[in-house]
Amino acid sequence: MLEIVRFLHGPQFCFKEFSKRHRVNDMLPETPSIEQLSRIIGSVAAPAFLLGAVAAFIAILISRMNRVIDRSQFLHSIADGDKARSYLKADIPRLKLRAELLNRSVFYSTVCAIITALLIIVAFACAMFHMAHEYGVAILFVAALGFFVLSLVYLARETRIALHDFDHRA
Repeated sequence: MLEIVRFLHGPQFCFKEFSKRHRVNDMLPETPSIEQLSRIIGSVAAPAFLLGAVAAFIAILISRMNRVIDRSQFLHSIADGDKARSYLKADIPRLKLRAELLNRSVFYSTVCAIITALLIIVAFACAMFHMAHEYGVAILFVAALGFFVLSLVYLARETRIALHDFDHRA
C-alpha cells in the first residue's frame, strides 16, 4: 500500500500524511483493557450498591413524609367546634417539624445519590483516559457517606418525635 501511495503522490506527501496520522493517533486515548475495566467495575461495586440503597431509602423517606402530610391534612379538616377531636390539632406544629426533618433527610440522601453517581462516572472516565482515580474516588465516597449519615441523623430525630404520645391517640 505504501508503494502505491508513493507512486501516486510522491514520497514527501506520503510521509507527511503518515506523520500527521501518527500525531493524531497519539492524542487519542487508548481504550481501556478488559483487566482495567474489570478492576474499575470491582472498585465501583460498593458505590453502586450504595446508590441502590440510597434510592430505596429515599422511597421510604417520601412514604413517611406522605403519612405526615396526610395526618396534617386530616387534623386541619377537623372543625374548630368539634369538642371531641379538637385537642388533636395541638399536634400540627409537631407534624410540621417532622415534615421539615424528613425534607432535610430527603435532601441529604439526594445529595448522597448525586455524589455517588458522580463517583461512578469519574471512575470510568479516569479509566478511559488512563488517569489515577483512587484518591478522587475515595474523597467522593467519603463525602457521599457523610451526607448519608446526615440523612440518617435527621431520620432518627424525626423518628423520636414520631413516637410521641400524640401519634398513639385517635
